[in-house]
Amino acid sequence: MSEPKYVQIANKYARQIRSGAIPPKTRLPSYSEIAHDHNVSEIVVRKAVEQLHRAGLVRTVERRGTYVVERPNLTRLAPERQMESPETTFGSETDRPVSVEREIERIKATDELADDFGIDVGDELVHVVTRATEDGNPVSISDTYHLPGQETPDATFLEETLAEQIPTALHATWLNVPARDSAITVHQRFLDNDDNLLMVSDVTYPRGRYQAFSFRMTVSPSG
Repeated sequence: MSEPKYVQIANKYARQIRSGAIPPKTRLPSYSEIAHDHNVSEIVVRKAVEQLHRAGLVRTVERRGTYVVERPNLTRLAPERQMESPETTFGSETDRPVSVEREIERIKATDELADDFGIDVGDELVHVVTRATEDGNPVSISDTYHLPGQETPDATFLEETLAEQIPTALHATWLNVPARDSAITVHQRFLDNDDNLLMVSDVTYPRGRYQAFSFRMTVSPSG
C-alpha cells in the first residue's frame, strides 16, 4: 500500500527525531518551507505535522513555530500504518538495519480458531510467525492466522487492541522478556464488510515501545 504524502513526510521527520538527527527543542522548518522542499501544499504539511503531534514528537508554540519535544514517544503515526508490512513499519521508525524473518505453515483449524473464523474444525488455515530485529536486537514477534488466499486481507475493518501483559512463552523467549515480566501485546482482527474474520494476529513488542490504545478503523470502502 502506497503511503499518502503527509504520512511519508511525517515518517521522514519521525525517523530524524527518534535517531537524534533533529535534537529535542529544535524548531522545525515552517509549513511553507516544508511544502516547498517536498513539492506539496501547506494543507498536506499541516496533516503531516498533526500526525507528529499525535505521535507525541512535537509541540507547537503560538507565533513561534513547531518544536521537537524533550522526550519523543515511539508510536505509530497514522491508521494507514496498521496495514503496513513490518519491513515498512520498522524502516520508517529507524535508520538502523531492520531484518524480518517469517515461518509459514498450513495448519488445521482448532476448535477456537474454527469458531473465530466461522469455519469447520480441521479446515485449512495459514499460520505465520514473523520475527523482526532492529540492528540485531529483537523488537517484534507475531503469530498470524489467515484464510488461504488472504495473505493481504481484502478487509473492510481492522480492530486492534494494544495492552501490557505477560507474553506467550514463544514471544517472551524471542524478546528476552524475563519470566512473569510483561510486554506490549497487540491483538488485530481483519474483518470484511459483513464482519467475517479474514485474519487475526497477535504481535508482541518490548515494554515501553508503544502506548496502549484500542480502536476500530475502516480500511477500505464498504459495499
